[in-house]
Amino acid sequence: MNASDEIKLPESDEYDEQSTALDADSDELIREVRIVADRGQALMRLDKFLIDRVAKASRNRLQNAIRAGSVTVNGQPSKAAYRVRPADVIVLALPADTREVTSIEPEEMPLDIRYEDAAVLLVNKPAGLVVHPAHGNWRGTLVNGLAYHLANLPVGRNGEIRPGLVHRIDKDTSGLLIVGKTEWAMTHLSNQFFHHTIERTYYALVWGALKADSGTIRGHIGRHPRDRKLMAVFPAGEHGKHAVTHYEAVRAYGPVTLVRCRLETGRTHQIRVHFKHIGHPLFGDVAYGGAVLLQGPRTARYRQFVANTLAVLPRQALHAASLGFEHPDTGARLFFETEMPADFAETLARWERYATGNEE
Repeated sequence: MNASDEIKLPESDEYDEQSTALDADSDELIREVRIVADRGQALMRLDKFLIDRVAKASRNRLQNAIRAGSVTVNGQPSKAAYRVRPADVIVLALPADTREVTSIEPEEMPLDIRYEDAAVLLVNKPAGLVVHPAHGNWRGTLVNGLAYHLANLPVGRNGEIRPGLVHRIDKDTSGLLIVGKTEWAMTHLSNQFFHHTIERTYYALVWGALKADSGTIRGHIGRHPRDRKLMAVFPAGEHGKHAVTHYEAVRAYGPVTLVRCRLETGRTHQIRVHFKHIGHPLFGDVAYGGAVLLQGPRTARYRQFVANTLAVLPRQALHAASLGFEHPDTGARLFFETEMPADFAETLARWERYATGNEE
């Protein structure tokens, strides 16, 4: 999420908004707002209080947030009828607006849809597909395809586009992504991401042998101080946002290791930058130094093997393999898995042959 902007509202309410737009530092597209009621605040229903104070949020969206449990007062989920009192601390999480996009052109394209009903859609995104239109990628994105598939996307009160997204994955990362088809579904799913109850598992192939079979990487993640297109870890927490990645080794191939990662938070490039920080960049990751030979013998045969394998997977070796969530309408707990894409599977097969002495 972006750094907070301090805005003084009438009646001296303290208002702090962290808005996760599509170019910000989180893959969880959530707008977080924190308000501290003025000490002279007269008793007022929570829903009316928020409608008066939260910019660019419709009455329906705010009421959905309260229903979903996305609004807390003094740390506790609250009902719409709660009477706001002086010095109350109100925190709410809403689906982020896509402010830089004023229109989305529907485009017919093949979508690998793994589940769909009236509320949600689960798509298996291939590597190379940009999730959302932005500068340099106004067409040919997943959202353009969703706009065609769904016929129309929700549009907010102020005209902002509501593409159904509550999270995203990188262009060159493959795997599962969930879409909310209604305002209620988006709000409910955003609440699950905000409270870390969404289950997400990724597979990553990293350079080197891990010191432990399992572990947790903790470290604030924020924009790199010298290259704003990249992220960096700030161990002391002086910049960036709290980030936690849990991992376990699945198969060690010698120079590289296949790991299974569970995200507790969802910062931009989180797995990639966390493993870079501990000295194990992802295989094939150009941005974070993993697309060169980093481990293993320096023989001509091995160098050629690595070059050939990098050509098979010309991207970071990262796949969003599973996703579990509570259905917004039924409350049922759903869990989905998807297979490795062909380029990742072939890369693992090549390293398996290498590890067993049968490389080409």
